[in-house]
Amino acid sequence: MEATSPANSGNFYPAQDSSPVRTSEWFWTLFLTAIPLVGLIMLLVWAFGSGNNINKSSWAKATLLWILVVTGFYVLLFIIFGLSFLSAGNY
Repeated sequence: MEATSPANSGNFYPAQDSSPVRTSEWFWTLFLTAIPLVGLIMLLVWAFGSGNNINKSSWAKATLLWILVVTGFYVLLFIIFGLSFLSAGNY
């Protein structure tokens, strides 16, 4: 049986860029994500777009996950405190 090597492993997708992201690029990345709607759109592009640096892509996915967790937490608090204020009005 023939051993497989990365060259003939059947992976037809191009390798992602895994070079370190420069400080100036991180500066502009964080600047863009600070702009409310633009930041969310750019996070989606960096997370799920093709041809992006794998480090920036992973960071964008983690940031989107944190946004979902914090949003879920705030929704839960809003429901709990909203129901307590509604029930307090019955006295």
